[in-house]
Amino acid sequence: MKTFSIKRRSIMLLGISLFALVAPAAAQQVSREQDIVGLRLGQRIKVDDGTCPAGQVKEVSGAKMTSAGVMASRKCIPRLKPKSKDVPQH
Repeated sequence: MKTFSIKRRSIMLLGISLFALVAPAAAQQVSREQDIVGLRLGQRIKVDDGTCPAGQVKEVSGAKMTSAGVMASRKCIPRLKPKSKDVPQH
């Protein structure tokens, strides 16, 4: 009986772990830095608030763990262009 509950817990933990790995992979973008809540260590969020030069966007990342929590780092990075389909011309 106990081995079943241990296996069941292991499977549940594995599922939760996989979800935790996949969830941050989605690109996150906000329009104001104040909209960032609960920044995690290593997490990167793009902030499109107009503070960076043309063609760039601000990236806020959880850079360092301190006694007060995660310290954020900010830098301007190139804005990625939307993917376009190459249409063959006849």
